[in-house]
Amino acid sequence: MADLTHVDSTGAARMVDVSGKDVSRRSALATGRLVTTPEVVAALRANSLAKGDALATARIAGIMAAKRTPDLVPLCHPIALSGVEVELTVTDEGVSIAARVRTADRTGVEMEALTAVSVAGLTLVDMVKAVDPAATIAEVGVAEKLGGKTGTWRREPSDAKGADA
Repeated sequence: MADLTHVDSTGAARMVDVSGKDVSRRSALATGRLVTTPEVVAALRANSLAKGDALATARIAGIMAAKRTPDLVPLCHPIALSGVEVELTVTDEGVSIAARVRTADRTGVEMEALTAVSVAGLTLVDMVKAVDPAATIAEVGVAEKLGGKTGTWRREPSDAKGADA
């Protein structure tokens, strides 16, 4: 367990002490997608869902979620976010979701980007469930991280575990 930073020598969960790390500019990009029916895709393109503008609502939900990540994910550091961008693109299969989160702090923002994508996806499911109760969120993952001690990392297609990267 020595390689796990959130576990102490006895196996107990702990919050990592980042006080000795340098403040640096960091960003992370997470992606995912809503998989749904052609009927929902048409309604999204026409902005005709009964619950209202699903894309705008999901965008706001994703931004709000990124800001609340330490309240949702145990042991996640509360950090000052410099920017959160959530992009939603309607495709023939559903909606592509991308969230870019930025900070100047001592730890990264991968969890905030993942939380933004996940909650934007959950919001889309809520907005479309009357038309497609089988809508799903798929392929949520970190696509890129920049900054910090380890520098730049980008997901390779082979890292996607069977998903499109």
